[in-house]
Amino acid sequence: MLSIKNIQWAKLLPPKSLQLRSNLLSLNSLVHSCKNKLPSFKFSDNLPQRRFMGVVTDDGQFKTWKPITPGLRGKKIASRKHLHKGKPIRNLTVAKRKKGGRNFTGRITVRHRGGGVKQRIRLVDFYRHVKGPQEVVRIEYDPGRTAHIALIKHTETNELSYILAPQNLKPGMIVESYMYKVREEHDKSASKKLAQDLEKIEDSENKESLDNSEYSADSSQDPDFIAKLVEKSNLTRSIRIEIGNCVPLRYIPPGTTIHNIGLHDSGRGQLARSAGSSAQLLYTSDRGTAQIKLVSGEVRKVPVNCCATIGSVSNPDHKHENLGKAGVNRLKGWRPTVRGTAMNKHDHPHGGGRGKSKGNRQPTSPWGKLAKGGKTRTKLNPMVIRHRKKK
Repeated sequence: MLSIKNIQWAKLLPPKSLQLRSNLLSLNSLVHSCKNKLPSFKFSDNLPQRRFMGVVTDDGQFKTWKPITPGLRGKKIASRKHLHKGKPIRNLTVAKRKKGGRNFTGRITVRHRGGGVKQRIRLVDFYRHVKGPQEVVRIEYDPGRTAHIALIKHTETNELSYILAPQNLKPGMIVESYMYKVREEHDKSASKKLAQDLEKIEDSENKESLDNSEYSADSSQDPDFIAKLVEKSNLTRSIRIEIGNCVPLRYIPPGTTIHNIGLHDSGRGQLARSAGSSAQLLYTSDRGTAQIKLVSGEVRKVPVNCCATIGSVSNPDHKHENLGKAGVNRLKGWRPTVRGTAMNKHDHPHGGGRGKSKGNRQPTSPWGKLAKGGKTRTKLNPMVIRHRKKK
């Protein structure tokens, strides 16, 4: 029982307080007496560390959620287990300034844009001018595009850069660009021939031999001259047709799957850059143009000196993603889209009237252009051999 020295103070306490304190003291003494008899408990690594552990399921292809809320019901995104969890290289990024779809005058030129989380733009190398082998350090997520990006490191200079990550590209693999290696070989062989001709001229003191020589200074710029040098040399044997390598179209075998295709000599890649996209090389030659077939079914011509990367773009499961709720799109910087029939007459051609009437006219944009089925191309591209398939 509880022993209190001051009887006068004990009389002032209510009976319930005395009973509660006595119970606590008895419980405390019981715990101290059984302290050595209690089993030791240690936290295991297998215990759940998060509040909603078990709600998220990641099978390596898709990441899904248990439908404990309406926003998680049906939500599905591509798996990101293999991606880098940390931040990108700071020197290879620039700040992205939000403009809300407005131009320099403050007028909205792109509708439905605004808000979104803060992002940084990754500086991706689409030119691939750096020669030499480069090692893949890691695969990263890029919020500015649907495909993943790969951080590569030059084996000699330790220079870091970002490239589009092809499918099945893994850390530790070696990639290489052959865009300038071929041109340097052409220049070396041409200069060597010119040096031999100059030596002959100095010996014979005949200046006319330079004009009649097969390898003159003007002929070094001739495509036929370059093609002859390529045929004589064995450069094509040293070029590896492997995933991630950037190779001119003239050295790629027909039927190869390619992406990040350029449209101009020594230009950046412009075609087949989104997630899962690719193209197929149908025909190529030593000079002139090559023929490629895009995913849309379009067959077009491309100069043979343009760049192309072997393989298809990563993240092909992006087309099966389901955001789950409209709030995810708001985080990406997209604002709601208002229907034209819900607007007033002076705001949209479909606006005004009573009920759901749209004025008995074809579906149009806010500026009166046909929105469904209307042709927008006024000129035919001479580089296109066969137009894309109609939906």
